[in-house]
Amino acid sequence: MTTRTFLSLAAVLLLAGLPSTVGGAEGRSDGPAPIATLRIEPADGEYLAWADNRLAGPIEVILRAGAGGDVPSDPLLPARASVPAGGSTLVARLRPPSGRSGNLQLRMEGVPGSSNARPRDVDYLPPLRGPARIDQGFGGSFSHDDVQNRHALDFAADIGTPVFAARAGRVMQVEAGFRASGIASRDNRGRANFIRILHDDGSMALYAHLAVDGVLVRVGQDVTAGQRIGLSGNTGFSTGPHLHFAVQVNRGMQLVSIPFRMRGVAPAR
Repeated sequence: MTTRTFLSLAAVLLLAGLPSTVGGAEGRSDGPAPIATLRIEPADGEYLAWADNRLAGPIEVILRAGAGGDVPSDPLLPARASVPAGGSTLVARLRPPSGRSGNLQLRMEGVPGSSNARPRDVDYLPPLRGPARIDQGFGGSFSHDDVQNRHALDFAADIGTPVFAARAGRVMQVEAGFRASGIASRDNRGRANFIRILHDDGSMALYAHLAVDGVLVRVGQDVTAGQRIGLSGNTGFSTGPHLHFAVQVNRGMQLVSIPFRMRGVAPAR
């Protein structure tokens, strides 16, 4: 399951005048809510570009100039920055040339997690109780063929099956309101209900394809290993009810799944 956790925002900086603020787009109905917002503030002849993190865990963002051409900035665009959980970071100071008129398009992309994550070798608990049947394992050709999902397991599970935390951590991000499912469009790969849990070593566990209203935890909540956190479902890019589980890290503004050990479960292909 590919979770489109990046965001693509456009802010218009009015070079002919002095705007009060320019905010990032709100969550769209056809995709996951943005993980951050871009905020522009005027300050002494320049503009401050801030990234506001909406998640209960660190993210990394990159700010680029879009249509309208480049603009002098410190640092030069594209500019990258780390943003702490629920916090804000100044990404760049923008200095439009005097006398220039028109609009400048800015685009910000963000990825959950910190590039400083150092995953430990951990024995994960199974996220489902009872005998486990794996429908797709590591490197599965159907949908585990990209870096985000290469080391992921799909557990067969009826809709409404309780899902348990495989490892202790903090609930970093959730999506709970999607209802569609099927494989007619691969765009559905970014629209499943899911829970992302941040671990103390910076790695993140993803529990996806949850039932409608199947998220039983809140963002910022600390959970223990074995705690019930959700209900399995069939939302998003899916051929049938199942639970998608992966452990991911942020590597250079890209989510990468990593191998993991799970008690009593073999990561078959």
